[in-house]
Amino acid sequence: MAPVRLRRLNRWLVEDLYEDLADLYAESRVTAPGDAYRRPSRQNFMDRLTTDMRRPGFAMVIAEMDRPMGCAFGFPVRGDGSWWGGFDGTLPHSIDQLTVSGRVFAFGDILVRPHPRDRDLARRLQERLLTEHQASLGAMLVDQAARATLAALRSRGWLDIGVFRRPAGPTTFRALVLPVGERTTARLKGLVTMPGGGGPGGP
Repeated sequence: MAPVRLRRLNRWLVEDLYEDLADLYAESRVTAPGDAYRRPSRQNFMDRLTTDMRRPGFAMVIAEMDRPMGCAFGFPVRGDGSWWGGFDGTLPHSIDQLTVSGRVFAFGDILVRPHPRDRDLARRLQERLLTEHQASLGAMLVDQAARATLAALRSRGWLDIGVFRRPAGPTTFRALVLPVGERTTARLKGLVTMPGGGGPGGP
């Protein structure tokens, strides 16, 4: 069986793969047993992707075999800090500094279709985007009710730093960050919010 290949896509190639990416989203979002969370619809995902594609610096990396097996996409966070506008409380100083310096990359999503060929595919996808953008920190907002997704991200090194709310909607998000390199990891030490609400930034 051929190995999984990673490929960078521009906006026009992403548009050609809309339906394939929507299928990937539907198959990759697994809900844990007993989890009341309901994932957003395919159309909601496509709408979010379309919005992110309009942002400056948008990038996507796709993993392929005979069909898309995974993808990650996002955009650089602006140095003015506006992306963090819904953070509940005071943004940690170290993250504010990285944002001002233009070293933060926001992920819109990381999707992986379950398969045995590359169990580390999600990590490869996120690292590829962070490396290409010379980012020191990845950032992502995840619905607080999406327990399976949050657990998967934490298992890959993402740190939960607190609550995030968008003024236009009722959903409460968890703000997660992924430090790149030992220096950034050391700067973020002590900022992790423990699952269940304990620690800095908890509800």
